[in-house]
Order: sequence, then C-alpha cells, then structure tokens
Amino acid sequence: MPTFAFALGLPTLSGSGRCIDCFFPSPLKQPAGALEAAIGEWFTPGEAMLEPEAARAFIEARQPQAAPLLEADRPLIAVLLPEDAPIASTAEAFLKLHLLSHRLALPNTLNLDGIFAHLQTVAWTTEGAVALEELAERQLRARVRGLHFEVLSVDKFPKMANYVVPSGVRIADSSRIRLGAYLGEGTTVMPPGSINFNAGALGPNMVEGRISQGVVLGQESDLGGAASTMGTLAGGGEIVISIGRQCLIGANGGTGIPLGDRCTIEAGLYITAGTRVALIDADGQRQGPVKARELAGRSDLLFIRHSETGEVQCRVNRKAIALNEQLHAHN
Repeated sequence: MPTFAFALGLPTLSGSGRCIDCFFPSPLKQPAGALEAAIGEWFTPGEAMLEPEAARAFIEARQPQAAPLLEADRPLIAVLLPEDAPIASTAEAFLKLHLLSHRLALPNTLNLDGIFAHLQTVAWTTEGAVALEELAERQLRARVRGLHFEVLSVDKFPKMANYVVPSGVRIADSSRIRLGAYLGEGTTVMPPGSINFNAGALGPNMVEGRISQGVVLGQESDLGGAASTMGTLAGGGEIVISIGRQCLIGANGGTGIPLGDRCTIEAGLYITAGTRVALIDADGQRQGPVKARELAGRSDLLFIRHSETGEVQCRVNRKAIALNEQLHAHN
C-alpha cells in the first residue's frame, strides 16, 4: 500500500482523552523504498497510540532523528496516510500543518478539507495546549502554587516556532506565524509581518506585511510595512492570490489579484479585482480604463495613483526590484 505521509509524535490529550494537539518532529512525505516498506510493516493506515518502547526498533533502524521520542513518559501517536484525502482527525490536521512548515509541501498542494472541523479551539499557554473546559482550573492551580501561567492565545492554530523553525530564516515576532506557514530559505519576517497557515514566502523574501491563507510570495519579493494580500477564506472567494518573483508591494498597499514577476504597487495603494485602472503604455499613451482583474498574473507592471487626479494607473515596469542582499544574510 502506498504511503502519502507518515509521522510519529507526541499528542496532547484533554482530561477526557480528546486529542487537542500533536507534535511531529520528523514527519515524512511520500517515503520510498525500504523506508516505505518498513512503515507498511510496522503500522496500519490511520492513527494509533503506542508506548515508546513499542516504536523503539522502528525508530532506531529507520528514523534515528526521532530517537528523543523514546525518552517520553507518555504514549506516542503514529499517523499513516495512504493518500492525500480530506482531513478526518485532529492528528491528521497537525500532520499536514507540519508538512507545510517543514517545507515538505508547498502551500495549496495539500488537501486541507475538514481542517477547521478537526482542529480544537484551545488555550495555547506556557504549559502547552489546554482544553478550554480545563483552563480555569489550571489557572487557579498555578496561582495557588505561585507559578507563572500565561495564556498566549485562544485559537485553533498554534505558532509555528513552537513546533519547527526552518533553516535560514529570521522571525522577529513568532506569535504572528501560524503552524502550517511555509518559510523558504532566506526569508525575513519583521515585527509587523504575519503569515497564515497554507501560505508562505518561497525565500529569500522580506515580509513586513500580511500574507493571508493561500497566498504565496515569490522569491526575492518584498511585502512592505502593513501591506496585505487578500486571502480566500473570507467571503467564500475561490481566487488564489499569488505574487511572482522580484515584486514590491509598498507600505500600506495590497493586492486582491495575482501578480506576475517584477510588479510594483506603490505605497498606500490597494488593488482589488474591481479597481478601475488606466493603462499607460511604454510610449506614454493612455488606454482603458479596465478592471484590474484583466491584468491578473501579468508581469512587469507598475501600479500608481496619479498625484493630482487620484486616478489609478498601470505603467510598464521592466526594471526588477532588487532586494538588499545584506537583509537576507542569516549567518
């Protein structure tokens, strides 16, 4: 039987035994050869709880990087997905989020149907995930013992850096990067920058704005301070926004249409699909106006607003945006 994804990890269970969180240190996507055969021999499709000793032979022979799991004083969880099917459990949801943040899958390439139904809304605290119905008691016990117990967020998604920190990245505020974000080598996320799950920057990139769910920022592109990209979750939209290579979206700007390579949107200008845009060709001749959706995916475009009339204009821009290489040095 083929293996689409497999992982051994540590689950967090509520007092009632409900799985609310999973940590998979070394997930695998489409293992092949002897490793795939060993997984099929040791594990069955779906998920199973097992004691660390029950996985010792497999880990030592086939996944030595996961050896610290053998020191756990609680059961492990094994998840084996034969195919990329809709999500059917909390453990499956966490496995697919791990695949994205471990750079084993690009955004928009995994079947994430059912993810919201199977992720619990929990309190993410300095003591890990806590079921909401147990939070008040945990807070009280910590106070009585004089311990610091901080609730960092109440959400379905934890922050990525508590599960994986990809190589070659800088993250100024880890609370703004959800598990399931994809950060390519050389990506820098400044304090106001945020990246949702199933979204990412292919690297190297400078991110000072918001990358919404489903959006991918191409290599060597710059998302300026407070700039934003329109996602696909709100309003039931189906258009996936992507930004090509060597693009620049200025501070407080944004886009609701896909951009090709070497495109620029000036600071403070937000382009939506219905924005009326006057076209200015290479000779300065005026055409249009057209709705911005007709320019979706094209390269070498410069979007500006006329300083006197306020008209949104699009000019040909064949000069690529060059990022400062020193900003992406992560030594």
